[in-house]
Parts: sequence; structure tokens; C-alpha cells
Amino acid sequence: MEIKGLDYNTQREKLVMPEYGREIQKMVDIAVALPTKEERMRCAKSIIKQMENKIPMMHENAGYQQTLWDHLYLMSHQQLDIDWPYDISNAEKMTAKPQPMAHPVKNEQARLRHYGRLMTALFEKLKDMPEGAERDELARQTANQMKRDLLAWGHGSADDEKVADDLARFTDGKIQLDLSSFRFDRMTGNGLPQGEGKGKRKNKK
Repeated sequence: MEIKGLDYNTQREKLVMPEYGREIQKMVDIAVALPTKEERMRCAKSIIKQMENKIPMMHENAGYQQTLWDHLYLMSHQQLDIDWPYDISNAEKMTAKPQPMAHPVKNEQARLRHYGRLMTALFEKLKDMPEGAERDELARQTANQMKRDLLAWGHGSADDEKVADDLARFTDGKIQLDLSSFRFDRMTGNGLPQGEGKGKRKNKK
């Protein structure tokens, strides 16, 4: 809602560089509108001095003059026609948004992040291995590690059928556990082999 006679920041044009304030932005707008290049250059130098005073700690940074002129270029919406004392060709990179980063693993694998990257690598290896005793042994070790991960993630709860289903899905059906004959290692509730994780008992004298 606009109220006549009142000037709110929310009703004004958004500042390109809010840290310098609206008054300096107005000075930049005036400089852009000046009729001659000489006048615009004199005004630009005066604005740079005001910008330095506005943020004095900038002097601590190497190349701060380059930064100031880059900021001036951006604040003028690239419209200030002067002989720039510094190269401002890279100024727009300051306000460029970074490109979104690609996820390092497939979405389906990320959803089952409790298995981790090591297990993802084992799934991929099992896909390419020929049938035989070596693949059977790796599948056995992988299935047991999956169950340990589920026990640790689920606070002591794991399901054999879930392990078999996940292993088949993540190996594209190459590994199918026969739960009627496959035997998992005996584990404690925290995923450790039974008997591990307990402190040694002191012998009574």
C-alpha cells in the first residue's frame, strides 16, 4: 500500500550494492546522465572516494581499487560511459549465481544413503562379475555388510527380506539371495558380530 507523502524503502528500486546506501546510488545515477565524458569521469572519481569512506575496511584488501571500480560499474547498470581506469570486464561475475552442483550419486542410490558409497561400489562390481564362487563370496560379504548397516541405521532393527530385495535391485537383478538357504552372520543389535563390542571381564581373585 502506498501512502502519499511517505517514502518507504520497500517502494524504492532495489539497490545493486546495498552496502553503499541509496545516496551513493543516486550519485551514480546522476553521473550516468551527465552530458560529457569528462564530467562523468570527474563525478565517477568523486563517487569512488565516497565509496572508500563508506567502507574504510576495504583498504585492507589487496586490489581494493579494482573492486571499487567494479562495484561502480555494476551500480551504473553497465551504463556509465567513461574511460575506465581498471579492466571491468569481469565485474559481472561478482553477482553471478553459482551453477547447481550435480549430486555425486544416482538419486536411487542417494535415497538409500545408509549403505554408503562403499556399498554402491560393491553393487557395481557384482553387476559385472561372472557367476562362480568368487561372486558368491562377495555377495555373501556384501549382504552381511548391508545388514550391519541397516542394524546401525535402524537402531537394532533389520529385515533379511529387505536386504535381499535391495541387493537384487541395486545389482539389476544379478544377485538373488535364496533366503531359504542363505544364512547371515550372527550379529548384535549394533551390527557387530556376536561376541564383539563387549568389555573384557575382570578375573575375580
